[in-house]
Amino acid sequence: MRTDRTAVVGVDGSPESLRAVEWAAADAARRQRPLRVVYAFPRPTVYAPLTVPASSRLYEETMREGAEQILTEAVSRAVMVAPTLEISTHIAVRQPAAALVDASRHAAVAVVGHRGLGGFTGLLLGSVGVELAAHAACPVVIVRHADRPAGPQAGRVLVGIDGSHDAEDALRFAFEQAAFRGTGLTAVHAYLWPEPANPNDVLPLVCDRDDLRDEERRALVESITGWAERYPDVDVHRLVVRGRPAAVLTELSAGAELLVVGSRGLGGFTGLLLGSVSQAVIQHAACPVAVVR
Repeated sequence: MRTDRTAVVGVDGSPESLRAVEWAAADAARRQRPLRVVYAFPRPTVYAPLTVPASSRLYEETMREGAEQILTEAVSRAVMVAPTLEISTHIAVRQPAAALVDASRHAAVAVVGHRGLGGFTGLLLGSVGVELAAHAACPVVIVRHADRPAGPQAGRVLVGIDGSHDAEDALRFAFEQAAFRGTGLTAVHAYLWPEPANPNDVLPLVCDRDDLRDEERRALVESITGWAERYPDVDVHRLVVRGRPAAVLTELSAGAELLVVGSRGLGGFTGLLLGSVSQAVIQHAACPVAVVR
């Protein structure tokens, strides 16, 4: 098995993780990649006599038995989606996020559900998904299901563009996804009118909004021209919208096949591993989201 081409999916027995398995299996089959299903559980640090076996060995054996059942169900779900798919499983005795980050170092894509077991009800995205998107060594897909009616971009791959290096990597991933899925791609660039960042900032006396819009359109065309030529069979739409990028992409995501963003865009603080736009869309988008590092 060529591990650098493997699709990795994390499972925990939740319905969300099984949806992630289905997404990962279908994607792996399209890309002719093997699928690796990972279940991880940490070693206990505090024992609760009434609920946890007193022996760490018995605890691990019990957890492994449960893990095997979860993996069996996950593999069955993957086989239903892609009967001929090459599938392997792995049980890791460590924190789930750490296990998946480690697996991502030898994978082409890592996939998780938007929330798993153990997540607090108020959380929109489980901590495992956040940590994986921030630290993985490969693109990460957070499988979210539509929670509102499909919009005008339904059935297409969306990609957010801002001219950053991460956006270039996101374009590569998005065009590949659109090509393998046989669907169209919509490249979205959102922008705002110039505003002072500080009270003493000086802005141009005249800001021609038509000129600014045309400039933003030219920038978008320049960003995707090379990729559109490389993938001539992909139907490409270019969309320039005035508004905040996270809000624009979230609104357009309803019914989309996939929303692709870079992990950090222009204007982000250097120390942040996830930018504000990527954090917002993995929390609120109405379709699966790919964060490309």
